[in-house]
Amino acid sequence: MARILIVESRFYGHLNDLLLKGARDAVAAAGHQFETITVPGALEVPGAIAMAAETGRYDAFVALGIVIRGETYHFEIVSNESARGLMALTMDGIPIGNGILTVENEEQALVRADPAQKDKGGEAVNAALAMLALRDRFAG
Repeated sequence: MARILIVESRFYGHLNDLLLKGARDAVAAAGHQFETITVPGALEVPGAIAMAAETGRYDAFVALGIVIRGETYHFEIVSNESARGLMALTMDGIPIGNGILTVENEEQALVRADPAQKDKGGEAVNAALAMLALRDRFAG
């Protein structure tokens, strides 16, 4: 049984609730355990995963959050840097499923977050579990 840490950036509560439901349902369906922590924003997700990974208490991680394009360049910074941070951790061998949505508007976010539609929270869990299995396969 794997121990999964779900790290969520909780900026849009009603949308995050949908992402979390999909993620939690996917972990439960796979028969694993999970904990959830909340960080202020998407930029903090990679740092929280890095700190948690150092403890050795978790087998895989799921990053959740929603970044909606606004009127400034901030969207690009948050989207690109959170993805870059997660990719750097993945390259270090940490199994992570990236469920940080980067969308143009709330309607796109709703479709992607809703477990009854695109279920990106559940997909992020499945990606984390696939990467965990791959790491275990290469470890011996």
